Amino acid sequence: MGRGCGVLDWLGDLLRSIPGLALFSCLAAGFTLGRVHFWKITLGGVAGTLLVALAVGMLDVTLSPELRNVAFALFIFTLGYLAGPSFFASLNRKALRYAVFTVIQVVTLVALVCVATVALRLDQGTAAGLLAGGTTSSSVLGTAGEAIGALPVGPARIHELQSNLATAYSIAYIFSLVTLILFTSQFVPMLMRVDLREQARALWRELGGEPERSESTTRAVPGIVGRVYEVTAAHGRTLTQLAEALGPDAAVERLRRGGEITPVQPGMVLQTGDRLVLVGRREALLQAEQLIGPETLGTGGDPLSLDVAEVVITDPRFRGWTLERLHQQVPPRGVFVTGLSRMEHDLPVKPHTGITTGDTVRLTGAAHDLDAYTPLLGVRIDPAVKADLSFIALGVVVGMLVGQLSVPMGGVPLSLGIGGGCLFSGLFFGWLRARHPTYGQYHPAAAQVIQQFGLATFVCAVGLSAGPAAITLLKRYGVLLPLIAVLVTVIPALLSLWVGGRLMKLPAPLVAGAIAGQQCSTPAVDAVRKAAGNTTPLLAYTIVYAFSAVLLPLLGPLIVALAGALR
Repeated sequence: MGRGCGVLDWLGDLLRSIPGLALFSCLAAGFTLGRVHFWKITLGGVAGTLLVALAVGMLDVTLSPELRNVAFALFIFTLGYLAGPSFFASLNRKALRYAVFTVIQVVTLVALVCVATVALRLDQGTAAGLLAGGTTSSSVLGTAGEAIGALPVGPARIHELQSNLATAYSIAYIFSLVTLILFTSQFVPMLMRVDLREQARALWRELGGEPERSESTTRAVPGIVGRVYEVTAAHGRTLTQLAEALGPDAAVERLRRGGEITPVQPGMVLQTGDRLVLVGRREALLQAEQLIGPETLGTGGDPLSLDVAEVVITDPRFRGWTLERLHQQVPPRGVFVTGLSRMEHDLPVKPHTGITTGDTVRLTGAAHDLDAYTPLLGVRIDPAVKADLSFIALGVVVGMLVGQLSVPMGGVPLSLGIGGGCLFSGLFFGWLRARHPTYGQYHPAAAQVIQQFGLATFVCAVGLSAGPAAITLLKRYGVLLPLIAVLVTVIPALLSLWVGGRLMKLPAPLVAGAIAGQQCSTPAVDAVRKAAGNTTPLLAYTIVYAFSAVLLPLLGPLIVALAGALR
């Protein structure tokens, strides 16, 4: 026993003397724990880090409040920056109807937590932790923690409330996450009495295109290919006539005549012996041999490399368009859409899939064709530039300054704080970037790293500060906290199911995706996507997520104020 205590004392002294060691040890262990499968569920790195930090916090190890604030500012600004273009683009008649799911989530959740606060006499930290965990949204945890830190009470009371916040959040998060995953992937189709996978297939067919493939597979034959043909059958035809016969999914990229590469001109008349390099969708080139002549291996100068470009759509006229309409009204030459993503989630690349500003389109084609076409859509992401730090840092500065503004409410200084200020700053700077794309690049891969690291660092600091107070809260409420967490997850989800299925007549994949989106739950939508067999649930998830990502963080200071007034 003495030896065990000695090891713990030594470990505690070591971690206290090197705070960075404590941080990265919790991150390493937390993200490892977050990958462990419990049945079909994984907690994720952030929740895993919080649990590890709560345990390590028993050794009286803490991180500085400045580190916590900086980490959270980076996370919440990045969240707003990525959601900004999609949020403002969703302010139209077609997309706004999905905002009802976020409204249901916000109103019902606040009401339920207020009832629990009065019935159980919850303190502000526990009430805010239940709300944050019930939304499975760590951003609420941050804004609530800031609001508690601004309360006009002593440091000891603030520490106690923030400890209760972290403990209640970690308990509620685990039970809410499990409940939400099961509800969206299993109970939604059961309660709607439909086959989720069959409805997802039908919705996929409505979007147009071939049946989907499993995520673990890839095409044995590439979708976009290049071929070399020797002109025989096309002798005497112009390139314009040939292009019309081939259709929009194939293009002549190079012509070799008499051993020399000749500039491609639409009115050029083809001659026997010409060699044409065509690029297009594989199925479109199947008829090329009949139209042009035999396929050949070509010469050393015939091979043509294809480039890939990621382009952020910035032109507002494309809001509400489909990929099919884009192809018809802004016809590309030799450029093909091979990917579409919104807020880091891949969407189906099908004719009737909707696009909007802020979406990222992946284009494949010859370099000169890409250079001509990408400016028509928006700004091309420069792979060499991962983040415009001057623009990002300026946005964080603006957010921190805005967060200092406060309005008294019920004796509580209600302010946006660092979290709310940086969220709105991120929304504005993300919108500004979409309108003026010559600056402010924030590559999605870099943004994801910053977002994950910032949030994980913040929850690590919160978990460490909770320390032994977690045991006290667990003894006080026992099984009531998990029970309330399940209720605040299920009740809004049931209301959304009724509204989405009965009133809006949405198919089950969209209803399930919307319910996952109203809680900004990536694990839940991943489970729905796997159950559905394709990515159709993301069509609703990304729209609702944009609304919830903006509104949910504002509930942190609100519930702190309400809980204080209700006690």
